[in-house]
Amino acid sequence: MNQSNGNGHTNQHTLAESITISGVGIHTGAPVNMTLEPAEPNTGIIFQRIDLPEQPTVKADVDFVIETNRSTTLSNNGASVSTVEHLLAAFAGCEVDNVLIKIDGPETPILDGSSQPFVEALQKVGRKKQDAIKTWYTIDHNIYFLDENKKVEMVAMPADTFRINTLIDFNSPVLGTQHAQMSNLGEFNDEIASCRTFSFFHELEFLLKNNLIKGGDLNNAIVVVDKPVSDEQLETLSKAFGKEKFAVTSEGYLNNLQLRFPNEPARHKLLDLVGDLALVGMPFKAHIIANRPGHASNVEFARKIKEHIKKNRFKVNVPVYHPDKPPVHDVTAIEKILPHRYPFLLVDKIIELTDTYIVGVKNVTYNEPYFQGHFPGNYVMPGVLQVEALAQCGGLLAIPKDTEDKYDTYFLKVDNCKFKQKVVPGDTLILKMELKNPIRRGIVEMRGTIFVGSKVVCEGDLTAQIVKRTKND
Repeated sequence: MNQSNGNGHTNQHTLAESITISGVGIHTGAPVNMTLEPAEPNTGIIFQRIDLPEQPTVKADVDFVIETNRSTTLSNNGASVSTVEHLLAAFAGCEVDNVLIKIDGPETPILDGSSQPFVEALQKVGRKKQDAIKTWYTIDHNIYFLDENKKVEMVAMPADTFRINTLIDFNSPVLGTQHAQMSNLGEFNDEIASCRTFSFFHELEFLLKNNLIKGGDLNNAIVVVDKPVSDEQLETLSKAFGKEKFAVTSEGYLNNLQLRFPNEPARHKLLDLVGDLALVGMPFKAHIIANRPGHASNVEFARKIKEHIKKNRFKVNVPVYHPDKPPVHDVTAIEKILPHRYPFLLVDKIIELTDTYIVGVKNVTYNEPYFQGHFPGNYVMPGVLQVEALAQCGGLLAIPKDTEDKYDTYFLKVDNCKFKQKVVPGDTLILKMELKNPIRRGIVEMRGTIFVGSKVVCEGDLTAQIVKRTKND
């Protein structure tokens, strides 16, 4: 697994202000109020049951999913919240990362059965950019999920964006085989968010008999009628929902709603998948192809993706070094920026440089002057020089550009420094420095990692100060 390039880093976002959304839960029928509030960076999406003693919380994470029957339910610390997928899909589509949801019931409001009302609420208050980096993860090989009993197949393939293709087939003469796609998250709000949940007529009868869908009023679900129904059945359903007598259209849908898209059911399945995959808890880029997705399968697929990310997270920042590719800065250009010279210039070239991170290269050879006295006969690069190499690389990131003034960077502190593997002659060090926070008042906080191949040999948090040189320096 590698960190995505180009758009691999963005800023995290929260809400610009609080907003309250009210409605009823589709299964419980209970009125519920949700207040969405801004949250600190790295919080994620948190639900808080303010109607319960101690007001417990549960994070929107696949580790806390306890139920996937017809919707996705989270539970932890005594807090349980169901039907979270439509709201989570809206957060994903609007790219809102950190929110505290204060909710006074066990189920989010169903509203019109889609994500559209949530999207509209989020767009109304707007987003607030936060001083924290959002890392998008990518995968470097296919991740598969298969459920032969349900005939579900899913795969996540390497891609430079987050895209989904879904295929549904319920052996229904009405629905037939439907396909939906989303090329990137930017399409979600216009193409996917308004697509409502759907149910088969015979399922409604079962749910009513079992005292479920108490909050359903048929304004929030498309009803598919793919089997013959009697006038008596239609009348019973009409009375249950307090409506005028229903009829079946020639297309095989109950005449309660007009389709927003010809393939609205397939698009809603894609919507559910976006919401359920948000439970991975880390934004990632992949091309998802899902055949016959459902909440249970979506959640198990999310578990596999999260497990893969966690297992390979130590590799997530491994840069790719192509020696034949021209560098961003060669050593001659580096000397014009840094004051260091032989034998203390420890960066040979810069191969990547953005506003938030930099990647440099240091080739370690037998001819390094320190090898004469540092473990002669067992040549090991001193750890302090590895950290110095990182610092110099970070200086190239932090020093102001496009100015004739000269600057130096000075260490203020080094935290959490670990040396995981010795560095010896012949090693090529890949030096990566990432901004942890925006530079303020000349103070730079960075996360540094040194790789040899795909292995981490050194890492730590470095803080430095940028100081403008005086004319006498």
